[in-house]
Amino acid sequence: MDTFLNDEYWSQRYQNKQTGWDIGEVSTPLKAYFDQLADTSVSILIPGCGNSYEAEYLLAKGFQNITLIDISAVLVERLTEKLQFYIEKGSCKVIHQDFFAHHGQYDLIIEQTFLSAIPPTLRPDYAKQMYQLLKPHGKLVGVIFGINFEGGPPFGGTPEEYLPLFEPYFIPVVFEQCYNSILPRAGNELFVRLDRR
Repeated sequence: MDTFLNDEYWSQRYQNKQTGWDIGEVSTPLKAYFDQLADTSVSILIPGCGNSYEAEYLLAKGFQNITLIDISAVLVERLTEKLQFYIEKGSCKVIHQDFFAHHGQYDLIIEQTFLSAIPPTLRPDYAKQMYQLLKPHGKLVGVIFGINFEGGPPFGGTPEEYLPLFEPYFIPVVFEQCYNSILPRAGNELFVRLDRR
């Protein structure tokens, strides 16, 4: 299980271009959500950020307070180079860290394939950590897989499995199948907006 949580495993996957989860652009359900956000000063965390197309999109729209975390040193080095302009400007931070060791307070946390990268046994810790990282009235928003996979990662699940994990900490405002997934993921994604209790 620990294999999926270490730097070596994920860095090797990036080095070998074994990144089947990477769609090469901002996810369409998240893009639609971002396009209705008006306050560009909100503090945003993207854990397990991957290649951070979502962050690039938000930064290009003028968002000023984005923090990216990933456990892969290889990826963090690439992102630091790619996002150097925004890092120097102070609108973006890229941190090499285990999500479960992170401390901070955010208005909004974006979920995009991160939940599917961690073993299901850690999902209760994931929900609790998300709660602790959000400010009062903060939101956890994103896209999670609504199907099960053999083996893993990715690790999938169903709404019936996910909801009990989140309900102690969050009010599920939206928890439904995405209507605007990219074609290869159509019918397999859930859009979630969870408001911190």
